[in-house]
Amino acid sequence: MDSKPGPSAIWGVTAIAAAIALLHCLTNGRYGFHRDELQFLADARHLDWGYVAYPPFTAFVQHVSMTVFGLWIPGLRLASVLAQCAAIFLTAGIARALGAGRLTQLFAALAAATGLLPLFEGTEFQYTTFDYLWWVLTFYALTRLVTSGNPRWWLLVGTALGLGCETKYAIAFFILSVLAAVVLTPARTWFASRWFWAGVGVTTLIALPNLLWLIHHDFISYHFLQSIHARDVRNGRGAGFWLDQLKICFNPAALPLVLVGLASLVRTPRFRVLALAAILPILLLALAHGRGYYSAAVYPMLIAAGSVTWASWLATRPRWLARTLIIAATVLVLACATLGTAIIVPLAASGPLQAFALSQNGDLREELGWQTLVDTLDHVRSTLPAADQQHLAILTGNYGEAGAVEILGPARNLPPVVSGTNSFWLRGYPTPPPTRLLVVGFDADEASQLFNSCQLAATVPHPPNLNNEESRYHPDIFLCGTPRLPWPDFWRTFQRFG
Repeated sequence: MDSKPGPSAIWGVTAIAAAIALLHCLTNGRYGFHRDELQFLADARHLDWGYVAYPPFTAFVQHVSMTVFGLWIPGLRLASVLAQCAAIFLTAGIARALGAGRLTQLFAALAAATGLLPLFEGTEFQYTTFDYLWWVLTFYALTRLVTSGNPRWWLLVGTALGLGCETKYAIAFFILSVLAAVVLTPARTWFASRWFWAGVGVTTLIALPNLLWLIHHDFISYHFLQSIHARDVRNGRGAGFWLDQLKICFNPAALPLVLVGLASLVRTPRFRVLALAAILPILLLALAHGRGYYSAAVYPMLIAAGSVTWASWLATRPRWLARTLIIAATVLVLACATLGTAIIVPLAASGPLQAFALSQNGDLREELGWQTLVDTLDHVRSTLPAADQQHLAILTGNYGEAGAVEILGPARNLPPVVSGTNSFWLRGYPTPPPTRLLVVGFDADEASQLFNSCQLAATVPHPPNLNNEESRYHPDIFLCGTPRLPWPDFWRTFQRFG
């Protein structure tokens, strides 16, 4: 690898990014909102410097998107598509900074962009999408710092990590890894630079508003993360961490690039800081029993480095062999990308392609059924006496149901939603408290234990083959009276994390 940047491949990389953006823009309106998206949209209607489940960045982006696009799903997901495209350009930029030629930059960008997780990040608006971008931007800035020796790149490192702090709390693993990588390698000399400390100051300044929000709310997000992590460990969601690195985090055909890239970075003393910044988050997340996809953003760095090393090796081989290997590698990457696209991207609204995607992709199944839920709630509400409708609220068991009522309910003039999950709990219940409740998200025993006079009012008519959380576990809607405890006492015990 060379410290001199290679020639720019901007037009070729633009073509790759444009093709992936077009794919998403043509398919992102095919189904409905994902349950997580409904939570983001609901929180986006209540702008704050933090939320129980995450920092404020993603909700702020969706507030802007709703202002521009309303509830048009492809428009709301456009920011995610642009974030994925930016990560593609940054991956090519990392390869170029390491000395890659145009063809190598293109191959690195294509290989990094076509793993399951990178493809997924353009299909929905999730905090993981922007978190992925900030990690890749940090690696780009670190690469430019190392290859140029210009300490001003610490400002971009600090900015990227600060934005990461405002996006997803898992950035803490990455920040610790970057600091450890600097301490454990010759890069520790940067501690003497005022630009390093300026970067630290930028990160702190950007992260400060959410930190103050956390202090004001007694670090409620820390308790949320403890609860969710315990749930994930209990349910074995981190058990497949190492297999997920290959299945989810990057295109499996790029595995040789990942391994060669890591080895080449370790072998070169001044690049070891990049190697450690990539490998330490994986190890820390594995030790913490994290979900496999949490570490996906380290792989563009390794793929870019591996592409450069691979290209250097091919340059010493006979031309016929080099061409054969390049063609074979490209075909393999595209074959894996095609299969991954069929799994992740909603290519069809019906038929075999849809059936295949829904059988393989639980996230797509979670995009279906929300409008049916809202329509059923509206039907039940319309059958109630006028006196009951005047003091009615809809109480939900999870954030997807609560978000569906808050976002899709106004078109049906549904009553307010009440939920104890995440930031919905912070927003409380109506004043005066409702005396009649449409309860969804509970089974009959749970509803009867919590509320007075519960009776089955309807069953949401989900298709029998939908097989998502709503259709499997709580399709019933109950008409209930008030909580068995007085509202203030009930609310203190009703806080839930999900």
